[in-house]
Amino acid sequence: MCALRSDPIHGKGIGEAAGTIFDIVKFSTHDGPGIRTAVFLKGCPLQCWWCHNPEGQLHRTQLVYRPDRCIRCFGCVKACPNRAIKIVDAIPATLRDECKLSGECVRVCQTKAREMAGRVAKAAEVMAEIEKDTVFYDESNGGVTFSGGEPLMQPLFLLNLLQLCHEKGIRTAVETCGFATSETLLNISTHVNLFLYDVKVMDDDVHRKFTGSSNELILRNLRKLAEVHSGIVVRLPLIPGINDDDANLCRLGEFVSSLRNVREIDVLPYHELGVEKYMRLGMVNRMPKVEVPSASSLDEIVKTLEGFGLMVKVGG
Repeated sequence: MCALRSDPIHGKGIGEAAGTIFDIVKFSTHDGPGIRTAVFLKGCPLQCWWCHNPEGQLHRTQLVYRPDRCIRCFGCVKACPNRAIKIVDAIPATLRDECKLSGECVRVCQTKAREMAGRVAKAAEVMAEIEKDTVFYDESNGGVTFSGGEPLMQPLFLLNLLQLCHEKGIRTAVETCGFATSETLLNISTHVNLFLYDVKVMDDDVHRKFTGSSNELILRNLRKLAEVHSGIVVRLPLIPGINDDDANLCRLGEFVSSLRNVREIDVLPYHELGVEKYMRLGMVNRMPKVEVPSASSLDEIVKTLEGFGLMVKVGG
């Protein structure tokens, strides 16, 4: 464990801050350069229709139920202290409005059909997991990526983690939608090597419809960050029928090319890997069925964005 020290910014012990995470993924190659450890923080201010990490949207812990793993032993029914699990059509169905998240059903489930998404951890505890992988960072020019959800929703926890990584010489990346106060964003920036900054839609009305919030703060923060930080990659989650039209792509290209320290866009094609998660969490999936972008359409999108003098990659 890391020793606690005084944090001159917040008056807290570095490593003492606690936050809610829902996953730590080792040997990740999709969340920044090299081999990385990806730490996923819970809670997000946006509600993107295409979100593939719905377990990261709410800050609180959630129950996950995987019916394909359930062997119908009904031990969960007996274990629930709130009687929130009923047998419906031979399936142990959770009455989520009555569930108090005691965790007893998870404790007795032998097949892990029931699990909890989210747990509280101290920064020093997370750092102990991160440090186990430092040999892989050194060999691959990798590091740690803090993702979510939206990590900026837990600013003190995130800052503690970044400070600990900085002291250990571990390279850091933060994946963010930029929806936070400018003070929060700029406060962490000195401890971040790379920002993976999502820009989803340029039109504010369209952005409001599909994410639930305006994009004004997001774009304003990106411009401010680009004035003081040189390690920024803009990410475009490419969603067919929502943001893959020429008008949006051209507005994005014009905006990014006008920024001081940003010259790269990573295009992240839509996939359906998160669709089943909504059912497991008892959440509504608002995303309609769409076709995964074809190779030819991706080529055209890359050419359009490259026309603004930007370096464009598919994936990242």
